[in-house]
Amino acid sequence: MSDPRYEPLVELASLLGQQSDYDEVLEVITQKAVELLRADSGVVMMINPQTRQTIKTVFKNANHADDRQQHRIQTYVSGWIIKHVQPFASQNLPEDNRFPKSMFKNTTRVAVLGAPLFAEGVLLGTLIVQHAQACGSALEGELEFLRTFAAVVAPFLRNVQRVQQYFAPPARTEALLQKYSNLGMYGRSAKFVKMLHTIEAAARCDVRVLLQGQSGTGKELIASAIHKFSSRNAAPFIAIDCGAIPANLVESELFGHTKGAFTGATSDRKGLIEEVNGGTLFMDEIVNLPLDVQSKLMRFLQEGEVRPVGSNRARTMDVRIIAASSTNLHDLVEKHVFREDLYYRLFVYPINIPSLDERQEDIALLAHHFLQTFARQQNKALDGFHEELLDFMLHRHWAGNIRELENFIERLVALTPAGHTQIAHTILPDDLRKEFEKTASARHDLQVSKSLAERLAEYESQLIRQTLVQCNWNQSQAARQLKISEQTIRYKMGKLNIFKPNL
Repeated sequence: MSDPRYEPLVELASLLGQQSDYDEVLEVITQKAVELLRADSGVVMMINPQTRQTIKTVFKNANHADDRQQHRIQTYVSGWIIKHVQPFASQNLPEDNRFPKSMFKNTTRVAVLGAPLFAEGVLLGTLIVQHAQACGSALEGELEFLRTFAAVVAPFLRNVQRVQQYFAPPARTEALLQKYSNLGMYGRSAKFVKMLHTIEAAARCDVRVLLQGQSGTGKELIASAIHKFSSRNAAPFIAIDCGAIPANLVESELFGHTKGAFTGATSDRKGLIEEVNGGTLFMDEIVNLPLDVQSKLMRFLQEGEVRPVGSNRARTMDVRIIAASSTNLHDLVEKHVFREDLYYRLFVYPINIPSLDERQEDIALLAHHFLQTFARQQNKALDGFHEELLDFMLHRHWAGNIRELENFIERLVALTPAGHTQIAHTILPDDLRKEFEKTASARHDLQVSKSLAERLAEYESQLIRQTLVQCNWNQSQAARQLKISEQTIRYKMGKLNIFKPNL
């Protein structure tokens, strides 16, 4: 290490150790990188610590105005480093054969160096510097210095809470997410946010709602949220599982009965519809209703009247029905196991609930929420997952959706010895350990099989979509943030099949 630039690294580490302000840490790092490497600009790009997916520029330092060319270079070089988990060096980026020739066709000659940021074996992000002029024959030496520099500063960047603030969604969306997180509904994915907007709309209008989604996706929680934010929130909310009530008792449970109506009916009893009068009745797995009870429910929806079993007097009720099914009701109508007229009575405001596989970005957030809940219940000081375990959860198929993930986390918390602060994959029981190893191997094989062009296209699509969501799908605003023209972003949206969801 005869290069004199190595000596300031010890001083740099001491300086960073004295900083309590995270933004100041970032500024010092980029400033020192640009200074010691005699570069024109430097940038730190970080991986979202909660999801391990999205990457974002968290600090940039330039001796000249930032422009679209710089941002494009930083984005794609950072993507390459993260995909390959290795340093990057190029004397002339526009001519670099690791990228398609057209990618930097409008870019002037520029030398680029980049290194991954690792701390405790975890990839945090990237550090990139740019030179307007070539580095000459010293390129390898410059790259080695940058690698050492990155190794020194990376531990000071592993502040999960502070990094997370750079990935916060816009205030409007944040308010909506906070509103529903207070009810136990957590997520940030585009499909989850779309669903929340739909729930908001359903709450504002007093119509029947049909929730359609796989088992374990939180249908009762959604029904409760619709009721809570509706004009009926001062009245009762009752939830029933139609499949859990014996077929011979369903009618009595819903509509009530009179004394002596059947064996065991020793007194008059109100049905659930009467009990919830003025409020909301959530009927989960409504497909399990016998056909004769479907007919009587249909009559109630038409006339607003119920007739208890054994009575010849009808009673007028005002009840909002929210029905749910994990099976496609229309398919059941075609199979003649569900009444067509009832289906259309219920299908007033349908809400499709995405599975956990469809909102993969939310898995980490949900997992951390469940971790906090069960750690508190079991008096354990757990505050996170090892990254390999988190990656496993992100790529695993959750057949039971949120309910299965919740049970999975509860099991891991119970298996983790007291005194540990992090859950590692090493505590997985045999059945899950085998699945972990198989998933890790398959993920590696899939990654190797993809071409660089495919990986870059995936990353570009993710970056553009994330920016559009943050800008509430305002293409002009997103284009300015990405530092590209509106024409370019429209072209790329079409090319990458990026469309605004219908809210």
